[in-house]
Amino acid sequence: MTQTFRQGAIGALLDEYERAISELKEVIRTIPDHALTVITDPHTADENCRSVQTILSHVVSSGFGYATSIHNLRGPQLTRPAKTFHLTVNAYLEDLTQVFIFTEKIFAAFKDDELEQMDDALKIKAGWGQVYDIEQMAEHAIVHVLRHRRQIERIKQQQLHDILSR
Repeated sequence: MTQTFRQGAIGALLDEYERAISELKEVIRTIPDHALTVITDPHTADENCRSVQTILSHVVSSGFGYATSIHNLRGPQLTRPAKTFHLTVNAYLEDLTQVFIFTEKIFAAFKDDELEQMDDALKIKAGWGQVYDIEQMAEHAIVHVLRHRRQIERIKQQQLHDILSR
């Protein structure tokens, strides 16, 4: 089977983002709906990491946030959708698909030579204070999905084993 690659630097970022999201979708596809809300880390101070449900809601919300921040560099200002919590894996699978579609549409308005920016005044200031150009924000979005995919893989292996074997 021959893989089709998108063109240019934006194409490479989109290909890798799509791959990261696809890998996350494969990991969560086998989680039963009733396991989503199981508290897997009752001791964490991070409300986004208490259960698979909170992790996935965070990943989806962040994905929309990253794309919205890129769009808002020059487009009419958008507000990212509110964070939602679902009770089915299928709902998260659809949300993850929508995050990618939205991101792809945002990138359609940009050219490869707009990805890197040396002037901090023309960069995106993330909610946590870090300053990114478009390429760095896209790379962060990719790694964010990868890190949470790994986290859910560990949860499946370590903490949800009993639930998943029922």
